[in-house]
Amino acid sequence: MNDQRPVVPPAGLAADESPPVPGRRSVLKALTLGVPGALAVSGVPAMAQAPASHPQADSAAPVPLRFFNAQEAALMDAIAARLIPADELGPGAKEAGVTHFLDGQLAGAWGAGDHLYRQGPFMPGTPEQGYQLSFTPAEMYRRGLAAFDAAVRKKEGKAYEQLAEQDQDAWLVAMQKGELDFDPLPAEVFFQALLEGTLEGFFSDPLYGGNRNMVGWQLVGFPGAYASFSNDIERHGVAWQGKPVSIAQARGHQPAGGGAPSRNEGGGHG
Repeated sequence: MNDQRPVVPPAGLAADESPPVPGRRSVLKALTLGVPGALAVSGVPAMAQAPASHPQADSAAPVPLRFFNAQEAALMDAIAARLIPADELGPGAKEAGVTHFLDGQLAGAWGAGDHLYRQGPFMPGTPEQGYQLSFTPAEMYRRGLAAFDAAVRKKEGKAYEQLAEQDQDAWLVAMQKGELDFDPLPAEVFFQALLEGTLEGFFSDPLYGGNRNMVGWQLVGFPGAYASFSNDIERHGVAWQGKPVSIAQARGHQPAGGGAPSRNEGGGHG
């Protein structure tokens, strides 16, 4: 999971030159293509200083927590804010509501491990075999966050969310490399779960609590849950200028002359 091969400079750079720092879109593209820990070990520092507030992401009313307690939620907020930080391009994972997305998932069937085969025996697997532990996602998050919080407080004398950004990043890198002892939970496995959960919450449909105001979709230009693109399908070479649409907002295609949408264009099941 942790690739220790040396970084090869891109063509045109001498061995002692540093490649340009990737932009936020480039890092997120790498993450969504499946590069494990691309943000934490990319050498990108704080990327850009986050704006103090993003009104377009802060307008949602507070949502009661169903799984996390207040301390866990504060820690998860701080972790998410470093995995996908806010910058000049827009809100990050914290502002997008990733913690509330994960809270809802962990409180439900996914958190209870309903999708997992849990009869055992539980043995170390190959990378191709995926998750091989006995913990449900809910058990892993609860145990992992507690172990991470305890390790940080023991060494730093304060909570993770109170640390400077560069120190927060250093702790995440140590977790990704498996240098922290969360026994019996491998730290690197927990890091990957945090990273994947943060990505899912940032790019999921807002119906599930994350991607608040569709900030993740707006960042990468994803249109969302449109039922039909028939009005645009013949507009070759023209950039699509619509706004993203959530599942909760999706409507059937309206014909140019008005009237009810057709069965084939309305996105229904017949």
